[in-house]
Amino acid sequence: MDAANTLAAPPAGAPSGTPRRASRVRASRRTADRTLRIACTLATLLGAIVLGSILLMLIVEGLKGLSPTLLTQPTPGPGSEGGGIANAILGSLVMTVIGILIATPIGVMAGTYLAEYGRTSKLADVIRFLNDILLSAPSILIGLFVYTLMVRPMGTYSGWAGAVALAIIATPVIVRTTEDMMRLVPGTLREAGAALGAPPSVVIRSVTWRAASAGIVTGIILALARIAGETAPLLFTALNNNSWFNANLMGGVANLPVMIYQFALSPYPNWQQLAWAGALLITVTILALSVIARTVIKPQRAR
Repeated sequence: MDAANTLAAPPAGAPSGTPRRASRVRASRRTADRTLRIACTLATLLGAIVLGSILLMLIVEGLKGLSPTLLTQPTPGPGSEGGGIANAILGSLVMTVIGILIATPIGVMAGTYLAEYGRTSKLADVIRFLNDILLSAPSILIGLFVYTLMVRPMGTYSGWAGAVALAIIATPVIVRTTEDMMRLVPGTLREAGAALGAPPSVVIRSVTWRAASAGIVTGIILALARIAGETAPLLFTALNNNSWFNANLMGGVANLPVMIYQFALSPYPNWQQLAWAGALLITVTILALSVIARTVIKPQRAR
């Protein structure tokens, strides 16, 4: 009995209120944990409700604008009935593809330099810093930059200027993803290639790029989803056009984001319905690209 009392008693010299203080600390920690958990849950529910409401409204209104001519006819004139958004879809598709074709080699090469050649150099640190700034830069500033660089000297809006603006927006996404994916490649693979006598360029092409290919492609798809709905830079570069697609991309070029912006602000019910339908279409496209990037390519990356 004396031994049990001795074990249960606090150590000699310890304050008599130590067990009570410890219990109060544990109780306060449990209270703080429950409070934070409740706050996080409420914030998550609030965000989900807001996002769900937006998507529900988009689906309901967008479905009203769907028609057989939506994908076959160009955008109608002011106050007219019918029409579609075929020219806007085609213009957006062409400019987005050209922008990705410009951004992909630049982004992949820059990311390769940062991951392989400039890991600790000061130049690489400067490039990373500038890339982070460009990654978070407002897209309207990029539109103004391309407007000054291309639109004013050329004297006209053009799809080429719009594609360059989209390429500038997509490039930092590809650079960051490429660098991160190549850094995940084990160093032993590089050492094995070097042990066989292969120069660094061959190791990068045959080993590192191949091992990081799924992640690099994921970054390209995410960049594609990033620029698919950009509106601000196209307002200053490609503007818009209600006629069919112009093959030389000179003059105003129809595109979905600017069409949605202009038609949604118009007083014509037909234009407003087309704007809802275009918004639904571009949202579904971005969602599909994001799903492909996160699910279809993920098993390849795991292998």
